[in-house]
Amino acid sequence: MRVETSKGVRKMSRQRKSISVLLAFLIMLVTVLSACSKSDSNAGSGNASSPANTASSASAGGEKSDQPITLRMTVWGAPEEVAAYKVAIKKFEDKYPNITVKLQHIAADYDTKLTTMVAGNDVPDIAQMESASIAFPLAEQGKFYNLQDFLSSDPEINAERLVPNISYSLEPGNVIGLGPGPESFGLFYNEDIFKDAGLTPPPAKASEAWTWDEFVEVAKKLTIDNKGRNVTDPGFDPKNIKQFGVNFPTWWGSYSNFIFSNGGDFVSEDGKTFALNQPAAVEALQKIADLINVHHVAPSPVQAKNIPAPNVALQTKKVAMAIDGQWVSAGLAQSKFHFNVGVLPIMQKPMTTVVSGMFSMFKSTKHPKEAWELMKALMDPEASIDLITAGTWMPSYRDWYTDSALLAKWTENLDSRPSGYKDAIVDVLLNDSHQTPTGYVKNFNKIMDIVNPALDKVWLGQQTAQEAMDSIAAKAQAQVQGRRDVKG
Repeated sequence: MRVETSKGVRKMSRQRKSISVLLAFLIMLVTVLSACSKSDSNAGSGNASSPANTASSASAGGEKSDQPITLRMTVWGAPEEVAAYKVAIKKFEDKYPNITVKLQHIAADYDTKLTTMVAGNDVPDIAQMESASIAFPLAEQGKFYNLQDFLSSDPEINAERLVPNISYSLEPGNVIGLGPGPESFGLFYNEDIFKDAGLTPPPAKASEAWTWDEFVEVAKKLTIDNKGRNVTDPGFDPKNIKQFGVNFPTWWGSYSNFIFSNGGDFVSEDGKTFALNQPAAVEALQKIADLINVHHVAPSPVQAKNIPAPNVALQTKKVAMAIDGQWVSAGLAQSKFHFNVGVLPIMQKPMTTVVSGMFSMFKSTKHPKEAWELMKALMDPEASIDLITAGTWMPSYRDWYTDSALLAKWTENLDSRPSGYKDAIVDVLLNDSHQTPTGYVKNFNKIMDIVNPALDKVWLGQQTAQEAMDSIAAKAQAQVQGRRDVKG
């Protein structure tokens, strides 16, 4: 426009020239003032985009967005778990009124349905994932955001603020999922059974944990046949047991505690070698099998079919002790009998396995920063406090274990948290825990598809642990693909 104006000036008469020059000057002045005003406006909008005012910039910078946004998320879980998610979503939507969250609860066949959704490009922004099933296959296809980018820059949440072993990585530095709450294992027991038998109950502190042999001796005294004799009595009948000393579920979550306690693993430290046939793992597996077939203090897989859920089994004195996940606390609290929890017996050192579902963010999301804020809201213990106090969940934030006021909110004066809980569950999770093997053993499911049938023979007393693991070692080795916590 300035060029066109100068051309016009050369064609004008002398009388109009001065007027045109004056007009041109005024236009230039308006333009300069307008530019200054625009610059000031931009500075003001930068202040409005501060982390306190927008989800977009809360974790990694960015401009404020007041445009309507919809986020989709998928979850599994019982009705009470879904209710907890809805509480978190309501708080999130109140904080960010321009964002709507659509929650899709997939009650059955979750993995199959989500896989079908992804294949059809019907992908949620975030999804609850299971490390033992589809999470890592999807991650290997490049479907997930690397959450390390957010953890490294977010002022409110980082890796140090989370409890151990609830971050899942495709490889070091590539975090694909975060657990909203950890789960670990303990030795639950009926206090009245111990009192009536005149026995000292399991210790709660890791420093005082029973050795494996001490545990077995107590279990013998608490295993009663239908004539009232225990395992140490002459004439004890192992075929007619009315009360087992301990119930020990024979899935990898349960026995992994003792493989780790004994210094063993599912694969070698470098991830190159199948390790369940190595001495430390074999010894742990054999000692567990001996509970069933040698000492007769735990039900066999066949007998276990007649053992009810832990809360019922302990209450009705079908079993005196139960090795299980802390999630059974909810059912035990509702059963209204005197139960407690001790630390797991040790082989070489105190240890518990941490298992947890995770939330992952799909790369296809158009709103990664808002999706990250939603993930943070879902992991906030305040949002799931009802589930936590009921005994179903545990918090994901470390300060809820170390800050006395926060710890009291979910461990004190609650039926779901007996006197041994802080030492046997809370302290052990913080100080003596191990990540689930599903989180770092590549190709875990295919390895276990080979291992599990062989272990069935061990639990049934048909083979020793060494024989069974050696018999499948070559096939299992062919499925070993490394570790996710090792570079390369």
